[in-house]
Order: sequence, then C-alpha cells, then structure tokens
Amino acid sequence: MALPTNPANTWSQSASLPSRLFGSSDDVELYEEDEAFVLSIEMPGFDREEIDLTWDDGRLRVAAEHVDEARDRKRTYHRTFRLPKQIEDGEIDATYRNGVLEVTLPIARGATQRGRSIEIEG
Repeated sequence: MALPTNPANTWSQSASLPSRLFGSSDDVELYEEDEAFVLSIEMPGFDREEIDLTWDDGRLRVAAEHVDEARDRKRTYHRTFRLPKQIEDGEIDATYRNGVLEVTLPIARGATQRGRSIEIEG
C-alpha cells in the first residue's frame, strides 16, 4: 500500500487542522516597555473602521469583521487579552497602520504583578 503523495491528504496536514481553524499566535506580540504593555497584532485585510477595541475589567477585547461581497466571504477576528498588572485605562492608545494594530496600555503607578508564580518541575 502506497502512502498518499498529495500533501493535502497526509496525516500531518490533518494534524494541523486546529491551528488552521483558530489561527496562529504568530500574529500577536505582547511586551512590556517604558512603563507600558505594547500589544501588536497583524490584521491585514481589515479596515480601521471594522475593528472594535474595548477595555473592560482588566481585559482587552479585539474584534473585527470584514465582508467581501465580491467573493461572498466574511472574515472575523476575536481575541481577548488579560494583562498581569493594573492599567491606566484612561490612557490606552491604539493605532492601525499597514495591517498592524498596535495598542499601548500604560501600567498604573505602583501596580504589582497579579497572580502568582508557578514552579515547573521536571
């Protein structure tokens, strides 16, 4: 019995199905810099007006929807981010340029790390 030669039919392609359905985390970068968190998300193909950005109780929600009527397709994007420190929510700033959404979330003065450290055994 011969193994399939069509890459679309191989087991390894099927194994990556969840990552294709839910997208890759390679499109997101979150880092702390100059007393703020900076979140950068690659979102090509969306218009700025199609992106909804909300902050609520320590969570940043990013949602977007683009309808391409010519191709009868609809693209959506939904992610929620919880940050490990208290944020100055009145000073959050966001820009969208060249398909990249960048959100700056200033850390509140005197904010401490939320949660706890977990030891990794092995």
